[in-house]
Amino acid sequence: MQEISTFLSKSLFIRGLQCHKSLYLQKYRPELKDAITDEKDKLFSGGNEVGILAHDLFPSGSEVPYEGLSYQEQLELTESLIKQGHHTIYEAAFQYAGVFIKADILHLGKDGWEIYEVKASTAVKDYQVHDAAVQYHVLSGINLPVSKIYLVHINNQYVRSGDIEVDKLFSKVDVTETAKKKQAFIATELKKQRDMLNGNEPVIGIGPHCYDPYECDFKGHCWRDLPKDSIFDIRGRLNNKYSLYEQGVTSMYEVSPEFLSVTQSMQIEANRTKQIFYDHRAVNGFLKNFWYPIYFLDFETFMTAIPTFDGIRPYQQIPFQYSLHYIEHEGGDLKHHEFLARPNTDPREELINKLIIEIPDNACVVAYNKSFEIGVLKILAEQYPQHKKQIDEIIENMKDLMEPFRRKEIYHWQQNGSYSLKEVLPAMLPEFSYDNLDVRDGGMAMQSYATMNQIDDPNEIENIRKALLEYCALDTLAMVKIFEKLKNNDFKESS
Repeated sequence: MQEISTFLSKSLFIRGLQCHKSLYLQKYRPELKDAITDEKDKLFSGGNEVGILAHDLFPSGSEVPYEGLSYQEQLELTESLIKQGHHTIYEAAFQYAGVFIKADILHLGKDGWEIYEVKASTAVKDYQVHDAAVQYHVLSGINLPVSKIYLVHINNQYVRSGDIEVDKLFSKVDVTETAKKKQAFIATELKKQRDMLNGNEPVIGIGPHCYDPYECDFKGHCWRDLPKDSIFDIRGRLNNKYSLYEQGVTSMYEVSPEFLSVTQSMQIEANRTKQIFYDHRAVNGFLKNFWYPIYFLDFETFMTAIPTFDGIRPYQQIPFQYSLHYIEHEGGDLKHHEFLARPNTDPREELINKLIIEIPDNACVVAYNKSFEIGVLKILAEQYPQHKKQIDEIIENMKDLMEPFRRKEIYHWQQNGSYSLKEVLPAMLPEFSYDNLDVRDGGMAMQSYATMNQIDDPNEIENIRKALLEYCALDTLAMVKIFEKLKNNDFKESS
């Protein structure tokens, strides 16, 4: 029983580095984990795609599959492949002193075996070096000669042109010496983790480690006793949140004013009194910058580690959808345009061709957090220079409806300290809500669009299309309704 309970894999060791309690719960109480969100699931699948493509750095290798084989069978297959003289093995499996690892790519170089640990990130991170160091610990423990250890990550400066060039998409960073220097630390930490697993659940409070390097999937369990309106619901920087928590301060109402900014004090007071703060003069001044015709614009985008189309960098935002509500003159009817790309097509050119026709010259264009829309438009202007003049005019005429909310010139206590549209809309206009939609946020929109590109069932594709169009249309309709509420001074100014 002791051998089973203290058995560690590479991922379990990294979990334990982040938090011993998280490792303990993973071993003994895995049912307490938070549900996996669609966004996290997409991250996992994206990482798998990157790992598979990286095999092309050393083509014609042999794979040791994880699915369908026990640990022992994976170990035996790896040993067999090495004995048969295979020079490249994907997902090679090894075990030493109760630690099991799989090397993404194991390649026999001129001076010995080389480890290539593949990551979907765009730079090397500290925990990834520990990942590599654990692999060296195991391979050196079984006396397999390792000459080099590399971390392979995405080169975010690569621009696709034709077929993917894997040697340019990936950057290889030699971490051999760093990994070797960490061997004493690895051995010490392994012992600490085993000793912990042989004891009772460790008493570890919540802290920055709950998010570093990942948000822990036991956070819901460990944070469950925090009160409503806890100090962690205070938005913005509060450098001593965890220190206050350790002193027994858990409610936002218990925090001394000296620790709070003006906007944090406003949030707490609004929560306490169920109040709306409204600066009538500031909002009226803000509205003077708008004119007709007025167009409310929202993009939905996707991004991938592996560029999907020519002219794209890794993790570049690619617009696949927009909604455009508009009013041609004051008191005029509300009208609507929309675009959603067909599955498995490059959406960019068709999207921008349609958009520049639908937004007339000198229109007032409104976005919520306009920096996002402007970023998308600037990239489109680079890629389609024939439209640069029209795109630049749209950018120049763009106004940001988020500004009075960001500056707290308007603040409703139900915004929970946030000025995001997803919080502002239900607070200001409770009859409008994203809760009943099949697609409720940008992450779900991105995942739904990805699904639409992977399936063939026309009925399912049509259902996803309807859900995406409904979601994006609500984003711009929300802006229209909030704008009208501001114009009508439909608030009570706070005292």
